[in-house]
Order: sequence, then structure tokens, then C-alpha cells
Amino acid sequence: MTRRRLVIGISGASGAVYGIRLLEALAKRPDIETHLVVSLAAGLIITRETDRTVAEIEGLADVAYRPDDLAAPIASGSFPTDGMIIVPCSIKTLSAVANSYAANLIRRAADVTLKERRPLVLVVRETPLHLGQLRLMVNAAEVGATILPPVPAFYGRPETLEDLVDETLGRVLSQVGVDNNLYTRWEG
Repeated sequence: MTRRRLVIGISGASGAVYGIRLLEALAKRPDIETHLVVSLAAGLIITRETDRTVAEIEGLADVAYRPDDLAAPIASGSFPTDGMIIVPCSIKTLSAVANSYAANLIRRAADVTLKERRPLVLVVRETPLHLGQLRLMVNAAEVGATILPPVPAFYGRPETLEDLVDETLGRVLSQVGVDNNLYTRWEG
């Protein structure tokens, strides 16, 4: 069986639970190999928002890299992947992606994903948004990224926080071509 490779970046925005839950869901999938980068700021957020450690979260991935390791395989287009998800995506990371500023491994891997015409999904976690942030989203979309803020749908009648998180992550996985049953699809 050929395993699909997905790069997961967790950046320093509130909403670390999205990245953690995505890794938990993908860890159950023997057909998917995950390559993870947790930014330094994300490490701080994780300790404030959860009872998990960065090491525990890195243990959910098949491969984890240091955020400053610009020599990692995922920093090169010659390393084949099926796409990248940055979840959550901070405005700082959005800005770097929109402006091709590859100063750390998350940003470099995102830039490589775009230049290789692979799917890149940015789960931007900020609200409200000012005009500059909206323009960054447009710029990122113009170079090929998909902007997918964690905006819940309620037709699936979510009952728990996990239901709301899974609904967003189901949509995210669909954007990179991964079939899943994490969310309720609209049937009219």
C-alpha cells in the first residue's frame, strides 16, 4: 500500500485543539503518513490551551521536525507530498505565506507546497479581521492557498466541542483529497 504524505504545521494562533485533533484522526489512518512542524509560538499556546506537551503532540505524527530545520526533507520540492495543512494558522504565518517569506520550516514547507502546485490549506484562526488581514488572505488565495477558517456549520447538529472541531477538520481533509467521515455533508 502506498501511503499518502501530508505535511501538518501548527502555528502560534489560538486553536491548538484543531491541530491536535487532526493528528489524532490521521494517526488512525494507516494510508496516511504525517510530517509535523510545531512552531515555537504554538508550543506556548499548546501549554496554555491544553494539558498536552509538544512532545506528546509530536508523538502523534509519523515524523516531527524542529521549526528551524530548513534542511528537513519537507523544505524541498523534490520530497513528494500530497499537500499541507496549517492548523491553526496565525496571521503572522498567513502573512509569511502570502509574501513568500520562508523564514522557518512551516513557512518554507508552505512555500514549497505552493511552488509545486500542491494543495495548501490555511485554517486561519483570528477574528475580527481588519482590511490588511483580509488582503493577506486574498494574496495567499491568489498564489494557490485555500483559506478555510474554522467556521462551524450547524446542519449536522453538533452536540460537543469535538463535533464542532471535527466538522471543520472534515472539510479541511476534503480539501486535500482525503475521504473522511468527520463531518456531516449537506444533503439538501
